[in-house]
Amino acid sequence: MGKMCPINTAKFRFEFDSSTGILFKYYYGPITIDDLTGSWDYAIENKLIPATVKGFILDYREAYFRLSSTDREEIPRYYKRRLNVFGSRKIAILTLNPKDIVVPILVRRQDSGYHSQPFSTLEAAICWILGEIPGS
Repeated sequence: MGKMCPINTAKFRFEFDSSTGILFKYYYGPITIDDLTGSWDYAIENKLIPATVKGFILDYREAYFRLSSTDREEIPRYYKRRLNVFGSRKIAILTLNPKDIVVPILVRRQDSGYHSQPFSTLEAAICWILGEIPGS
């Protein structure tokens, strides 16, 4: 039996905007690799990701990363193992902390089967997912 990690739902929250087709995932406080993968597993198991989802906005403005270099490498591997959920979809990572911007930049370099991009404004992230800005 695999390692069981308790899920702290106080560290994340999901909201689906049916008008845009975007699933928002809000994070709070220190975030580890177990928080990242466990929260996605929670969403998948509890069917919180509609089949009609166009993309994801991961909002880290009230959180910060606690990730090792190995943990950072696990993020794109996780997405690639779940292309049934993330495949051909856009993942916008929203953060204001200059220290944390390196994580989505490194993840983006390993994108395969999905697309990710860091942003500092919610408006730009939404426009990118909806294809309303150049390079989207």
